[in-house]
Amino acid sequence: MKKKGLRRIAVYLSRYSGAILVSVILSAVYVVLTLLLPLIAGDAIDIVDRYLHDPAYQGKGWENDLRFELVRFAACFAAAAVVQRIISLVNNSVTYRVLHDVRRDAFGHLQELDISYIDKHSAGDLVSRITSDADQFADGILMALQQLFTGAATIIGAFIFMMRANVYAALLVAVLTPVSMFIAKYIASHTYDMSLKQSQTRGEQTAFINEMITDQSVVRAFSHEKAQLEQFDRINDLLTERSVKAIFYSSLTNPTARFANNLIYAVIALAGAYFCTEAGGAVFTVGMLTAVLSYVTQYTKPFNEITGVFTELQGSAAAARRLFEVIDEEPQTPDADGVLGEVEGNIDLNDVSFSYDKSRKLLENVELHVKRGQRIAVVGPTGCGKTTLINLLMRFYDTDAGSITVDGTDIRDVTRDSLRDNIGMVLQDTWLRSGTIRDNIIMGKPDASDEEVIAAAKATHAHSFIKRLPNTYDTVIGEDGGSLSQGQKQLLCITRVMLSPPPILILDEATSSIDTRTEILINRAFNKLMQGRTSFIVAHRLSTIMNADVILVMRDGNIIEQGNHAELLRQNGFYAKLYHSQI
Repeated sequence: MKKKGLRRIAVYLSRYSGAILVSVILSAVYVVLTLLLPLIAGDAIDIVDRYLHDPAYQGKGWENDLRFELVRFAACFAAAAVVQRIISLVNNSVTYRVLHDVRRDAFGHLQELDISYIDKHSAGDLVSRITSDADQFADGILMALQQLFTGAATIIGAFIFMMRANVYAALLVAVLTPVSMFIAKYIASHTYDMSLKQSQTRGEQTAFINEMITDQSVVRAFSHEKAQLEQFDRINDLLTERSVKAIFYSSLTNPTARFANNLIYAVIALAGAYFCTEAGGAVFTVGMLTAVLSYVTQYTKPFNEITGVFTELQGSAAAARRLFEVIDEEPQTPDADGVLGEVEGNIDLNDVSFSYDKSRKLLENVELHVKRGQRIAVVGPTGCGKTTLINLLMRFYDTDAGSITVDGTDIRDVTRDSLRDNIGMVLQDTWLRSGTIRDNIIMGKPDASDEEVIAAAKATHAHSFIKRLPNTYDTVIGEDGGSLSQGQKQLLCITRVMLSPPPILILDEATSSIDTRTEILINRAFNKLMQGRTSFIVAHRLSTIMNADVILVMRDGNIIEQGNHAELLRQNGFYAKLYHSQI
């Protein structure tokens, strides 16, 4: 998986191969400039040394020679600084473009996955993957771009310059180099596993925090703060333990590699000092030794950096793995080519069977035939399959067996968008996004005029509370409605459908959070809205569906009774028991 993850990262990087090529070329230029600096410094030192020990040279313009070397040194230093800045800009651009692409692919693919995938994964864990894991992924990419190319070029260039300065010193360095390579391999092999566990635990913690903040009122209502704090401490302690282990292995990189590199430096320094004596003066000059030691430092330093890069890349690959798990997840069944135009609203369920867990049956052999304009109420105890029936109509899930048709067209033969364009839905669970009141109402009809928005709000009796807000329809609300009450949020969701009423309506406990008086007014608006439209009404309060044309009574995934209110009461069956228990 590590190699596969790194290959996937390489695919994303290949999209910006031109910019990376520029970075590589500039890295080579930067390395050449930095490698020239020790050589120039060594020549300057030799000029001073010759001046001090060679009287004949003291009157031959040595000052001009020294000045020339100093100007060369300053020019190379300034050019290297400019090139390094350009490299940094290019690498940052590539990194954050790759991060943009990965996040876009992960979030975009999330929109194409079955609802079942969302149901099986906590929102906090998915958020952690697209935010925290993506950031860690980008950190590794940026570090690799900044140090890998420059480091590799520096190693090669420094060795060539070392060979030019002194062959024996270069060969000695080459013999001692594998020590650093062994350290890099050992550390990298342990970092990946630790980083993966760290990312997984961080996702678990994010999911827990998200859940607790969302449901804080419930936690406090049951005085469960202490228990939740204990659970948080358990996750937090585990994250700390795994983070420490991950950081421990990654932090070994620098000191151990530095030790190996300092060992190489010491050996070369001692050997060079010996050869700088009278016995070996012909082999080594002071300037030559200075240059060689500078090249040793430049040669060994990238091994520290490259070891750190590979260590960081292991953590990056672990984070990328969690991102790629989302991207690689099998998407929902592809859309067919057909498009469902405007429909009349005739709906048929033909021998439909479905279950979320294939080992536990839910809906079995459901037969239902709905004519245009009929109002179908669906009632039954919790878990009987009411909402599942709605999920199948909306094609959030596909049937395991049987078919669902709209005006004779199998809904699997048309695109999901064209199907859902013909269905308006109001759920018990409201959903409002950050933005103005108007933005949330016009979601289904972006080009709606102010007059249309106000008319829809008046029809649902939302206008009365909206006009009391600080900026009325331009009032900005926060995530999930901000400080609005549950009833007010539900009124806005109903208004959203009222603004652009489609030929098919689905009301799933649409008035559950609204007071009885307002519910009566809204039901009058719904009665007007539902005229001539096929409507499915899911409700627990039977008083709200007594006027339905057909009432489906569900139990254990089957339709056990069917008829209007009066007919079902005469049957004196399960519906009658439900009704008499409420009224």
